[in-house]
Amino acid sequence: MGVTNGLVNCTCGTDTCTISPLPGDPALLASGRVKRGWVWNQFFVVEEYTGTEPLYVGKIHSDSDEGDGSIKYTISGEGAGTIFLIDEITGDIHATERLDREQKTFYTLRAQARDRQTDQLLEPESEFIIKVQDINDSEPRFLEGPYIGSVAELSPVGTSVMQVMASDADDPTYGSSARVVYSVLEGEQHFTVDSKTGVIRTAVADLDRETQDRYEVVIRATDMAGQLGGLSGSTTVTIVVTDVNDNPPRFPQSESCCIVETAPVGTAIGRVKAEDSDVGENTDMTYQVKDEEGVEMFKVTTDSNTQEAVITVQKPLDYESKKVHTVVVEALNKFVDPRFVDLGTFRDQTIVRVSVLDVDEPPEFRPPSNLMEVQEDAHVGSIVGVVTALDPDTANHPVRRAVIQGLTDAERIFDIDAKTGAIVTGKVLDRETAGWHNITVLAMEAGEMEECSVEASLRIRILDVNDNPPELATPYEAAVCEDAKPGQLIQTISVVDRDEPQSGHRFYFTLAPEATNNHHFSLLDIQDNTAAVHTQRVGFNRQEQDVFLLPILVVDSGPPALSSTGTLTIRVCGCDSNGAIQSCNSTAYVVSATLSPGALIALLVCVLILVVLVLLILTLKRHHKSHLTSEDDEDMRDNVIKYNDEGGGEQDTEAYDMSALRSLYDFKGGPGRNPASELHALPQWVQSPDLDFSVFRDYICRKVEQADEDLSVPPYDSFQTYAFEGSDSPVPSLSSINTWSSGSEQDFSYLGGWGPRFRQLAALYAGRRGEEDSEES
Repeated sequence: MGVTNGLVNCTCGTDTCTISPLPGDPALLASGRVKRGWVWNQFFVVEEYTGTEPLYVGKIHSDSDEGDGSIKYTISGEGAGTIFLIDEITGDIHATERLDREQKTFYTLRAQARDRQTDQLLEPESEFIIKVQDINDSEPRFLEGPYIGSVAELSPVGTSVMQVMASDADDPTYGSSARVVYSVLEGEQHFTVDSKTGVIRTAVADLDRETQDRYEVVIRATDMAGQLGGLSGSTTVTIVVTDVNDNPPRFPQSESCCIVETAPVGTAIGRVKAEDSDVGENTDMTYQVKDEEGVEMFKVTTDSNTQEAVITVQKPLDYESKKVHTVVVEALNKFVDPRFVDLGTFRDQTIVRVSVLDVDEPPEFRPPSNLMEVQEDAHVGSIVGVVTALDPDTANHPVRRAVIQGLTDAERIFDIDAKTGAIVTGKVLDRETAGWHNITVLAMEAGEMEECSVEASLRIRILDVNDNPPELATPYEAAVCEDAKPGQLIQTISVVDRDEPQSGHRFYFTLAPEATNNHHFSLLDIQDNTAAVHTQRVGFNRQEQDVFLLPILVVDSGPPALSSTGTLTIRVCGCDSNGAIQSCNSTAYVVSATLSPGALIALLVCVLILVVLVLLILTLKRHHKSHLTSEDDEDMRDNVIKYNDEGGGEQDTEAYDMSALRSLYDFKGGPGRNPASELHALPQWVQSPDLDFSVFRDYICRKVEQADEDLSVPPYDSFQTYAFEGSDSPVPSLSSINTWSSGSEQDFSYLGGWGPRFRQLAALYAGRRGEEDSEES
């Protein structure tokens, strides 16, 4: 065995190792001689030594040692001085402690040979290893436990269940200390284990979960390949046998239950359950009714939580018809394993006896018809129909009946015979007022309380008779142009009738007898319950006749046939060239028929402006004529200064004819003048109570009278100054003349847009007259 360490070559024989320098060693090259090397025994130490003396490990020796004690041997490294001690003279190494290979397999140390006198190294330091030799002192261990496996019941022999593995801490490369084999200590009659791999398999094919669902198997692992003296360890493996659906459901016994005959549909009668030895979803079941009678009368559902069959009533029960019902209920597994179908059928049946209990039932209406009909002209006391009610019980007690009025029959229009059940009319019927009546009939056994009664709703339809004449649908009004030609369509007429005959309405139209001599219009029956009115002459004249009244006779188809007369109003209107109506004798009619609201308002405004202008012109002409016809042919014109912006001085002047103002007030006095007659064309102006014109009116009237009577006054008046200022001006005004009102400019609304202008002219006119007086004086 050769080991290279530094610059030495170690060659090991059987008992010793010699260390010599390598060919490239500088010492060899310098001296030209071969350097002596180390010599020692091969080092191994057995673990778990139990002796009382230190265990000899080996010896290190240098070939330069002549045995005179001049060389001192020392060691260093792992365990040196503690675990391992060396004799400095002989180089013997001993182990002083018990070693464990499973904790540490080898130790690395370094050996030195020194001169005892100078403590200088005589040989290069060399590294060596002390190996701990293994002994079989560790048993196999199962480190991954506890082990739990599972296998389905009825699995074939040799089915793999699971695998177990044991570990051995001994050296697997030395001897057989770590070679483990497996065996079954307990449970070998049901399971086996592979000695090398540790795979557990089934040993039988009849594992039955219903018999035993869990097995505890003990597995042993032995080292030394199972040889004598080997160590062993064991573990317990739990094997659970899982369920398969190998058992069909089974009903333990027949069942019976009872229920009253008045139980409503959907009432649960009872529950039955089939037992199943399986577990989990293998016990899920579905139930069904197998016999025909049971399918008709009863219904079976499955309670998913309890896996029970719930039997409910599907049709009303009747004790008098059948007292006992036999129901065949079948249970089936919901999930069937096809591997075990051959073991037997996976369904079972049981018979459930259902006993119907008798109760004292209220009367029953037979047949249960709830619709009757009667004509509206039926006399009071007429029979509408008969309600039959019988006692369904075996005793068959007599039944008495009564009418409970419904919402639409609060006035007891109908009554009933308590014994026969005949429903008769109690009042006169009118289909047009109420076409349907809803009543409730109460039936109870004679002598019983109302708790044992039953109610039935009954609808009575009132059949129509022809008792209402037809009428025009609306008060028709039509228009015809003055230049209309014969045959023009004027109006299409329809009618209404409150009756509703089963065969539908059919109306006939003709002109009333009083219109037979009519040569202006004709009536055509269109045969679809409408009629058309056409012109029969050329042209009409509004001046001669502007309205025509055309009586029309309408007859229905009966029976009996009823009739009524309606009047069509036809107005003669003026039309344009396209036939569009322009105006009729009724302004409201024409305007509403031809103009929109906006156009109507614009037209009225224009008319109002024209009226005001005409009145103003007439007033001016009349006033001017009165001046020309006066004794002196007085032509009086007034220069009036107008202030539009209440500023600007005397430059803002315009000339106005003040003669128009003299006719606006009721002036008193003055020869040849009648102001009241000149105001007849103007609208009446109602003076507001808060306005005071007396100062100006009196002043103006007085001045007018003086001017008219004074022949020396020149025909033209000129006023230069203001001698009369009027009363105090309002606080917010810039003028010295009171505007007579604190309100808006609407005080003179009767003059339209001339109101503000008139107020200003009146004030200026009064001021000019005052100024004239001052100059004359």
